[in-house]
Amino acid sequence: MSQNIQVPELAQIKVHGHTRAAFLTRASLSAGAVFGLAAVSPITRAAIAQSGGGDLDIANYALTLEYLEAAFYAQALKEVSGLSGDTKKLATELRDNEDEHVGALKSMIEDAGGTPVDVPTVDFGDSFKDEATFLKTANVFEDLGVSAYNGAGPLIESTDILGAAGTIVQVEARHAALVRLARSKPPAPQAFDKASTMDEVLAAAKPFIKS
Repeated sequence: MSQNIQVPELAQIKVHGHTRAAFLTRASLSAGAVFGLAAVSPITRAAIAQSGGGDLDIANYALTLEYLEAAFYAQALKEVSGLSGDTKKLATELRDNEDEHVGALKSMIEDAGGTPVDVPTVDFGDSFKDEATFLKTANVFEDLGVSAYNGAGPLIESTDILGAAGTIVQVEARHAALVRLARSKPPAPQAFDKASTMDEVLAAAKPFIKS
């Protein structure tokens, strides 16, 4: 049986016919998506081509994580039984955002003359047994995504590519905050986010990637 997640009363205040939580979800994610799409411009794609294999490798690393997150939310929407209305809307928004990240990164890599990594085969174990477990795992993935982009940022040579990555990590941070709110947790429990190395991130993601 799915566990009902209790959200703060403030989140239930109506804003133009929507709960405050739903309104903030749409507003924050939509704003991030607009800036993210604008950032992956022809200038950025040209910059990644000029910067050599290092930035292409980082872009494919980011693409692998976005594949993982996109697959996670798509599968959750099919397999988690009894998702509450707000959680289902949130999962749908996050899936759509991750799909856009995948598309933008693939296009950027291809336009720069690189080859996007293949979509991995994934196994999320019992992450979808109920709503609470799904949200807990989502929290892990979103925190992992933020720490991955934070760690990769200093390694990116092109300032244009760094700017594009910055627009994606902003959205990932919003994801993490919104998932925490859905779990009745503080949206920003720390003043500073962690930065993880590529090895640390891939080790954390490895249990979910089968090939």
